Amino acid sequence: MPESARTGHPPVDDALDRLAALDGAETEAHPAVYEDVHQRLTDILAALDDE
Repeated sequence: MPESARTGHPPVDDALDRLAALDGAETEAHPAVYEDVHQRLTDILAALDDE
């Protein structure tokens, strides 16, 4: 992810960096990556609610 697009929250940035795995990947691989990123972001938001 470009430095200007960083959120400043490392777990969010790590999750979004996973989207880079889609570059050049077969379309069939996309759903698994999207599901992984979605789950990571969901977990991050849930952790914020727990605080």
